[in-house]
Amino acid sequence: MARASLAELEAFATVARRGGFRVAARELGASSSGLSHAIAALEERMNVRLFNRTTRSVALTAAGAQFLEEILPALAAIDGAIANVGEGLGEPSGLLRLNMAAGSARFIMEPLIRDYLERYPRMQVEVVSEAALVDVIGQGFDAGVRLRDAVPPDMIAVPIIPEVRLIVVGSPGYLVDRPLPTVPRDLLAHECIRYRMGSGRIYHWEFMRDGERLELDVPGRLILDDSGLMLDAALAGMGLGYLAEETVAPHVQAGRLTRLLADWMPQEPPLCIYYSGRRHVPAKLTSFIELARHHAKRRSFTLAQNIPG
Repeated sequence: MARASLAELEAFATVARRGGFRVAARELGASSSGLSHAIAALEERMNVRLFNRTTRSVALTAAGAQFLEEILPALAAIDGAIANVGEGLGEPSGLLRLNMAAGSARFIMEPLIRDYLERYPRMQVEVVSEAALVDVIGQGFDAGVRLRDAVPPDMIAVPIIPEVRLIVVGSPGYLVDRPLPTVPRDLLAHECIRYRMGSGRIYHWEFMRDGERLELDVPGRLILDDSGLMLDAALAGMGLGYLAEETVAPHVQAGRLTRLLADWMPQEPPLCIYYSGRRHVPAKLTSFIELARHHAKRRSFTLAQNIPG
């Protein structure tokens, strides 16, 4: 049997990661029909079907999944070797792929990712935002960004935003004819904007004061799965929101939102960038982590100055 070329293996891995020929072809700079024919030729030479194809989906077969698992370490080693050569030039280059929830992406887009791209003009950054946890290594990402409690135990986690705090907020328009909640259970008489997590579970709002912890399945007719939409809904007066303090800070300062139950709000685990310690950590990721640490220190100081108590 003729050997598969590196280009064919990368093409196969890209189709598997992207879940389709069209989007994989765009990433590889090829035509979808050409890529499909190349994979079909590879399957014929290997005498095994790697993908199940329908008009709507492309999915790995059992043999394809096993093949992908076995070649990914080799492809990663090759990428690491290429990165090592690039590191000798003194400047990171290539594509940094990050996976995170949409809310985390908003935390770090400005100024962290902007600053990173300005500092390293030979770098590209791709951010894939999704609520559900994924296998970042198996899906071809360099790293993920999640709250520390959600980081898989076999990963190295580096805090990049050490103080994440969620607070309850409401717009003046929503609150004008309603009593302000003074204890968490007062929320049961309010319209709350609820959040569906990536696991499918509705998030219960958490509170803590003087050692007392409380979780509430708050009432509300609006359920969203994106913190940006939740912020928009709170600003529009559609209910009370439970959102990251840093996200709502400008709106609280400008009077567009009112902070509620301030003495009941717990501090969340830090937001971390996480990656595999079993693989070579290329300069592009090392540089991003170091810059993230620098920005984390600046964020903590700025937030302490700008958030009213």
